[in-house]
Amino acid sequence: MRKTGGDAFYLVKLINISKTYILRRRRRPIFLFLDRFLEQAVARPDATFIVFEDERFSYRDADTTSNRIANALLRHPQYHAGDTVALFMGNEPAFMFICLALAKLGSPAALLNHNIRSRSLLHCFSCSSATVLIAASELQDAVGEVLSSLREQRVTVLLMARDCGVSGMESFSSEVEQASDTPLPRALRSHVTFKSPAVLIYTSGTTGFPKAAVVNQNRLLMALAVLASNGVTASDVIYLNLPLYHTAGFLVGFVGAVETGSCILLRRKFSASQFWVDCRRHKVTVIQYIGEVLRYLCNTPTRPDDRDHCVRLAIGNGLRADVWTDFLRRFGNIGVREFYASTEGNMGFLNYTGKIGAIGRTNFLQQKLFPYSLVKYDTEHDEPRRDARGLCIEAVKGETGLLVSKITERAPFIGYVGNEEQTEKKRLRDVLRPGDLYFNSGDLLRLDLEGFLYFQDRVGDTFRWKGENVATTEVADALSLAGCVRDSNVYGVEVPGHEGRAGMAVLTLREGAQFEGVLVYQQVVGLPSYARPRFIRIQTEVEVTSTFKQLKRRLVEEGFDPESIADPLYVLDEAAQSYISLTPRVYGLLSSGGIKL
Repeated sequence: MRKTGGDAFYLVKLINISKTYILRRRRRPIFLFLDRFLEQAVARPDATFIVFEDERFSYRDADTTSNRIANALLRHPQYHAGDTVALFMGNEPAFMFICLALAKLGSPAALLNHNIRSRSLLHCFSCSSATVLIAASELQDAVGEVLSSLREQRVTVLLMARDCGVSGMESFSSEVEQASDTPLPRALRSHVTFKSPAVLIYTSGTTGFPKAAVVNQNRLLMALAVLASNGVTASDVIYLNLPLYHTAGFLVGFVGAVETGSCILLRRKFSASQFWVDCRRHKVTVIQYIGEVLRYLCNTPTRPDDRDHCVRLAIGNGLRADVWTDFLRRFGNIGVREFYASTEGNMGFLNYTGKIGAIGRTNFLQQKLFPYSLVKYDTEHDEPRRDARGLCIEAVKGETGLLVSKITERAPFIGYVGNEEQTEKKRLRDVLRPGDLYFNSGDLLRLDLEGFLYFQDRVGDTFRWKGENVATTEVADALSLAGCVRDSNVYGVEVPGHEGRAGMAVLTLREGAQFEGVLVYQQVVGLPSYARPRFIRIQTEVEVTSTFKQLKRRLVEEGFDPESIADPLYVLDEAAQSYISLTPRVYGLLSSGGIKL
């Protein structure tokens, strides 16, 4: 296995990264992520920045196109430099060009998940306080569903198309083509500081609809180092097929590549069948992943040219130890850099030695700069355990504990836009000393005797499926609209051969009602595909604790086996557009991998 070196080598690298960051913080006028891009555009104007399908874009192309977008946007009377702009589009170069344009205007970008629809879309847009929505042409119908509400809010809706015949939407592509590519004056962003919001990235958090986590300019400045710290250089080609609206795709893939000057091979979405074809054709050297991506690759049919590629580094998170081993055995000596981080979190870990299964390794310098702790957690009462003084109890090495990280000037927790209640829920007080303040990650980790950290589980009401966080409250809200449903309890269950947890819901029915699979399907189909519950269990009552919290732990452990569960069970059948009975035969096929979810 290829390694970056030992602890000493990593510490030296960490110190050098810190020096670069400090020097940039001291520069005047203020030095931001955008300034690093502008440096690259001057130093390497003709170098390829983005390859997308059959097109290539240089740094000069990105610079001039983003200038046109910014100048076109300034012509709209309802927009002013500094206003938040919501971006509703999938992976394409225009996504990056618009983000650069907004940076030149000093405007935060709210990165909307292009899978969301109706109420979720309107909620995510509204909580961003954006005055403008820029949408991809293929998402015109989705915007149309909420257009009346947007018009009531006097929102400017711009469609990335040359023609648009819908009243209330404007064609923006033609405006951009006719706009000047004159550079934008720095004065337009003179109000921006390191604490200013740069982008809003949506996260499920622990409950409710997606929340807009603030990523400020300082965080973007720090994110520049992610790829460089792993040895990525201008000669590398980075394969980016993760969503740009996510932290991994945006901060690691996009922002990280700006620092190194690497070429980005951008794909609309991940395709297991085309993955290595793309890598060979474009001589990809660095790939990004979430745990699901590498598992999908390992599940493709074996080919004689599996090791015929130039990939030397894979960076990402959520990789299971067994998949990690299979991936290296099949596809060769690729350096895997597993890391741990969260969108709204204030610290992270990196497995810089490549130890299989670990999400990172701790060291004294990181603990000093970004203090954290693993504290004992009471899963029954869903809260940290405390001693007689009311302080949290630290977990010993080898014991699972809740990760909490100290909130400091160097490691702030900014929270969610317009949602102080959910922001406060992520703050944990009186942790190790009276009056101290920590960020509650919601993740259970284990630290071994060698200082390696391992992910164990996620607390709260969110589970992860298909690489996405699923908020159970949002799913329960959709289920409640089915006329036959009285109450629901949503959770995630493990399915053999699949990463994460598939959605499952216990439903109680209204008096005299029968379960109607088609009706329930019609309500959940409005959710993103990853959020639709795969399994339904019918009970007469939803079990709750003495404090009226829904019980999930036993339900999670029982799973969805019809041989051991007497309650009626159903499974989602997308082809039938319904939920059908989950028979022992279907369960067997699911468990053996004969049926894929």
